[in-house]
Amino acid sequence: MLPLRGALTNLSMPAICGIHENGQSTMYFIIKLFPEITIKSAPVRKRFIKQLRDNLRALTKTIDERINVTREWDKIELRADVTAEEAAQLVPQVNVVLAHTPGIANFALVQPFPLGDLEDIYQKTHSIWGEALAGKTFCVRVKRAGNANHDFTSTEVERYVGGGLNVHTDAAKVKLKNPDITVKLEISQDELFVVEALTQGLGGFPMGSQDPVLSLISGGFDSTVSSYMMMKRGLRTHYCFFNLGGRAHEVAVKEVAYYLWNKYGASHRVMFVTVPFEDVVGEILQRVDNSQMGVILKRMMLRAAEKIAEEMDIQALVTGEAIAQVSSQTLTNLKVIDSVTDALVLRPLVVMDKTDIIKTSREIGTEEFCANIPEYCGVISRKPTTRARMEKIEREEARFNFEVLDKAVTDRRMVRIDKVIDDLDDEVLVDVSATVASHQVVIDVRHPDEEELKPLKLEGVLAGVEVLKIPFFALSGEFAKLDQAKEYLLYCEKGVMSQLHAAHMKDAGTNNIGVFRPE
Repeated sequence: MLPLRGALTNLSMPAICGIHENGQSTMYFIIKLFPEITIKSAPVRKRFIKQLRDNLRALTKTIDERINVTREWDKIELRADVTAEEAAQLVPQVNVVLAHTPGIANFALVQPFPLGDLEDIYQKTHSIWGEALAGKTFCVRVKRAGNANHDFTSTEVERYVGGGLNVHTDAAKVKLKNPDITVKLEISQDELFVVEALTQGLGGFPMGSQDPVLSLISGGFDSTVSSYMMMKRGLRTHYCFFNLGGRAHEVAVKEVAYYLWNKYGASHRVMFVTVPFEDVVGEILQRVDNSQMGVILKRMMLRAAEKIAEEMDIQALVTGEAIAQVSSQTLTNLKVIDSVTDALVLRPLVVMDKTDIIKTSREIGTEEFCANIPEYCGVISRKPTTRARMEKIEREEARFNFEVLDKAVTDRRMVRIDKVIDDLDDEVLVDVSATVASHQVVIDVRHPDEEELKPLKLEGVLAGVEVLKIPFFALSGEFAKLDQAKEYLLYCEKGVMSQLHAAHMKDAGTNNIGVFRPE
């Protein structure tokens, strides 16, 4: 479904970005389009490429404003003229962005050179790959583009460069099938690009190239994976949460929704909508026959979501339902549920197995979130119907007071996903500090990948502060093992995840918790 983070086609990598003698370096990426983009008509393809370029500009601007993103007919190029030290820091951060941006088939970190003769091509390739080939089997692959007339063919370059590397390095041997390392070269017009690393992209379409959708998210495996699949396909995905489990449930769902958006869709702002549904559940429990409760609850959710979507000018709803996973998800019941709305209801998981859904959740990084969110179904039927009949459903709904549903829609709260901490009630807000006292300990709750990219470095008066590394997904289990006589300040780069986690823990009764936001 997804590549491993940072997976490379080559087992070894040369030094990042080939450093020049003057200490300067050009960080240069060639980004290849998802194949489905390349088969679109010329106007559509042009629009998709422009959208992807704009998305990458927005995302990389937060890393370094010197990064320049340009588009061509068959690729996008990203480059920055920086020092060698800066390049070493920027490349891993850009890698993360490119690996999680929809619309990219793969991307290559390359070293650009003016194109010379065969000997010159060999020498430049050797300068980058010579040491990395030691003890490895290898082959050379060349791709040429453009209309320039060269004095050599791609095959001649492969043979000349491959022969030179085989003789003048400590490589094991040339191996044309399944080598340890594939040395890739691209020749375009009068330029040579030596590929240093090739990484698989996310695929899909650029975010914003399709119409927006409203995803009904509960925080479980199904709704988070279905939301991700919409984002991967280029749909700007807003979130609609029906609160059945109180404040703790809401905070937990905000955490996973923010994570999804921040990792896969941060080029576009989206909304998080909270609909208070406790009174709707109460009305169902009082008025509806036990066996029909599950189907009617889903119908009430679709009614509410449709009204919200209309006001947001959104045409389609997204759910995480899969055929026969639970009683309400038989074909008969889904037909009855869908009949309540004229909105298009998308179910990207409809034929997926639960094991595949959980596997995808693990790959996209949401498994630990979802595993710690209890199911708040609200209405558990003792003998739920699997073959709902419309006439009986309508008879049961006739006893329902729809003013309760209308009030829930009216009382909904809408907040931008990047501002979800602003929507927490005052009583669960936690103290945010830019300093650390002697009795306090900082806990870095970021994912290990993110922490490795940007280690937390405390200097000056904070140099001696104790820092623990406990990722968010292990915090609930590990926190109880800590010395509770101390006070702990959670840290993440933007302060959103740390405040959501701290608020969640405080709401659960933990008082020795706060947030660290260095200036």
